[in-house]
Amino acid sequence: MSALHTLTIAEAARRIATRDLSPVELTQAVLDRIHATDGVLHAYIAVTAERALAEAKQAEAEIMKGGPRSPLHGVPYALKDIYETAGLATTGHSARCKDHIPTQDAHGVTKLREAGGVLLGKLATHEFATGGPSWDLPWPPARNPWDIARFPGGSSSGSGAAVAAGLAPGAMGSDTGGSIRLPAAFCGTAGIKPTYGRISKRGVLPLSYTLDNAGPLAWTVEDCAILTQITAGYDPLDPGSVDLPVPDYRATLGEGIKGMRIGLVRHWYETDRRASDEAIAAMDAAMEVLRGLGAEVVEITLRPLAEYQACMRITALAESFAIHADHLRSRPQDYGEVFRYRIFPGSMVTGTQYVTAQRLQRILTQGMLDAFGQVDVLVTSSTWGEAPVMAPMRAEANFAAPPLTNPWNVSQLPALSLCNGFSKAGMPLSMQIAARPFDEATVFRIGHAYEQATPWRAKRPMVPTTPINDSAADQSAPPPSDAARAAYGALAGLAGISVDERQFAQLCEALPHVEAMAEVLPGDLPFWAELANSASFVGE
Repeated sequence: MSALHTLTIAEAARRIATRDLSPVELTQAVLDRIHATDGVLHAYIAVTAERALAEAKQAEAEIMKGGPRSPLHGVPYALKDIYETAGLATTGHSARCKDHIPTQDAHGVTKLREAGGVLLGKLATHEFATGGPSWDLPWPPARNPWDIARFPGGSSSGSGAAVAAGLAPGAMGSDTGGSIRLPAAFCGTAGIKPTYGRISKRGVLPLSYTLDNAGPLAWTVEDCAILTQITAGYDPLDPGSVDLPVPDYRATLGEGIKGMRIGLVRHWYETDRRASDEAIAAMDAAMEVLRGLGAEVVEITLRPLAEYQACMRITALAESFAIHADHLRSRPQDYGEVFRYRIFPGSMVTGTQYVTAQRLQRILTQGMLDAFGQVDVLVTSSTWGEAPVMAPMRAEANFAAPPLTNPWNVSQLPALSLCNGFSKAGMPLSMQIAARPFDEATVFRIGHAYEQATPWRAKRPMVPTTPINDSAADQSAPPPSDAARAAYGALAGLAGISVDERQFAQLCEALPHVEAMAEVLPGDLPFWAELANSASFVGE
């Protein structure tokens, strides 16, 4: 029998429903696992052990009286620490908000509580869900449980690490450019960015209004379906929420995929930029599995990956800086270096560039929708290869290397990451499955069929007992040239930014990459190319 801390949500729900497992017993087992391993992994910012046990006892009494009211009733979960929790600090992993205690729960937290879930605590992220890792924040960065010297992905880093290591059966994250799917990929879990508007973002600390999504990470696709089922639905107080019915995502999981057409976007990871040989081989093998299950795989060509990267980054930079501009100008010391590195360049994105990115977003989205005239889903790799070694965030990694996850944020389509093998070093590899707007059910159906046909879910990481101390990681940038100092110094003055020499050097290192992305934005869009946020793709 599996150790209790490795039970999936679905497995735990079945055992709780038959009175074979006590929610208190399960919660205590996961808390014991956290106590034994989180000193190495740093997945949690705060563990709410007393609250969790109290909620587990309450759930047990309710279930004994009337049975479970959801598959999560009595099952533990955890939250990325950008989900507001009444009476419990929500920090965004930032010194700026380390004492921020909300008075209300985020909408998704309310739905999880109403479903009877047991809150284990708040999980590490990258500061305000930007990027990392960072070593100058109040809490250390989370570690990858498969190899603690490696990056767990971000920004839902604690969510990916916790689920993979058995520190939570499921966790909620957020995804602006891949922040659910990247930690799912690097930590070997499943994770879904739902359709924009499917899960309310009310009460989730924002990074980019246009691109942010809330969604779950879990060990299996079925568990992601369970958590999406619970948290999805219309929220009239969220301007981005869409009033559409939520189907039963588990009802079609077992129907198989015979006769379905799968569009493989191979050129993104082979031609636009080449992934590792192991990642490519894993994708080839995964396509053979899908063919063996009765699906037809056809290659699809979409717009170059660089266009999605430029659209996403310019949009996110402008919106992220706008959200934090006043505080960044007045108290930049309240933020970590990586945050400043990534967000300060947004002060120099012009209005024309931002509007052009919004117009391009609509064209790129329409191209995606047109592709679904030929196929049921689109599939590509999640990452360029296995998780890299933890290292300071440089401008090259931050801006120049486009993630394979960006296109689905730009198009706002549902996209699932799931494990599709392991490298020779024993690190997880991953693929993405994306579908039409609000068709999460098809994504789950194909992902579940693939999982059931492959052995990857039987392998769990062995977490070491000795932590790594690399707090001296250097985030400094090279001194700027005289030309860069003159040009960017003038722009910083116009933007009202006052930074020290170290921060200015970081700004000068990042800005050429931002300018290069802005050059990718087309300068000759037709008159009819309206902004993405002026049109709706609901029901397309």
